[in-house]
Amino acid sequence: MSGEGYQERDRYQIDQSRSCGDRVCFLGSRPGRLCSAATHDPTEMSQDRIVTVTVPATTANLGPGFDCLGAALSLYNRFTFSQSEALRITATGAEAEQVALDQTNLAYQAFEQLYKAIGQSAPSVHLAIQLGVPLARGLGSSATAIVGGLLGANALAGSPLSQADVLALAIALEGHPDNVVPALVGGCQLTVSASDGPLVCPIPWHSDIAPVLAIPNFELSTQMARDVLPAHYSLNAAVFTASRVGLLVRGLETGQPQWLEAALQDDLHQPHRKALIPGYDDLHQAAIDAGAYGLVISGAGPTLLAMAHPVAVAQVAEALTKAWQTQNITAEVICPTLNQVGAQAEMLDSAP
Repeated sequence: MSGEGYQERDRYQIDQSRSCGDRVCFLGSRPGRLCSAATHDPTEMSQDRIVTVTVPATTANLGPGFDCLGAALSLYNRFTFSQSEALRITATGAEAEQVALDQTNLAYQAFEQLYKAIGQSAPSVHLAIQLGVPLARGLGSSATAIVGGLLGANALAGSPLSQADVLALAIALEGHPDNVVPALVGGCQLTVSASDGPLVCPIPWHSDIAPVLAIPNFELSTQMARDVLPAHYSLNAAVFTASRVGLLVRGLETGQPQWLEAALQDDLHQPHRKALIPGYDDLHQAAIDAGAYGLVISGAGPTLLAMAHPVAVAQVAEALTKAWQTQNITAEVICPTLNQVGAQAEMLDSAP
């Protein structure tokens, strides 16, 4: 479940009981090289090295793709690592006061986990976090922290792990793949569990599909979003949702409006969670009336994701803004693009 594998990790905290995962196979691309700590010559962190990792937000589930489908968007968190005599964490940006500034910080825990995986002790660092992804809104803020911490550590350690290795660690730490996979590699990604590890399959995204995000000014507890889900589902619900996952993959690839309109429905999570979002049915109808293909809950919510043809984006955004206002809720409605490159790590030298 998107965001369901952890409790309140949007505060950048982590459950340390999780262990590293299996290898990851990238379908449609060359699998990453597997490395071990034994093949890496450990060296101390250079005093003049600074690494900045930029990680995109993600929207997961996309309707029926529950716990397996997600896409990267052009909103970003940035994590900068530099040497320090002792651990120091600072955060800037909206909601920065909610970020943990000690060893429970999720990005730092991920940083430590990578060093543990290669058999080294993590160096003391100053971790500076610049927030651009809202917390606890269903936009993968915890995935940005995990990916940022892992890539920062890998860069400072001399890149001993391949992308596949890093992604296996990220999935193990997050507990589910639908956010961390697109956060790391970009684009729209389908991840499936297999006997020898996760399989990652890129899903083409047609240029006639533009995302519109409606981000309300309230948070939705991951625990609450999980608790409303039933323990068991009917065969009809499973068939309904499975058929729409298949149709959604083709709809995203082709941009076929009728396919998208049908495919963005599901019978696993949205019917149960929409009651947690005031005015959801009115918002859904407003988006459709304005020309959207459909409207879905982004991750566990409360952010809503509409998909529309680019020529209808402004109209859909205006309709969603007005619909939130009728609920006496302030919302930021934005029109991001799909991020196709994923997380980026940049190594810099400190000023002389």
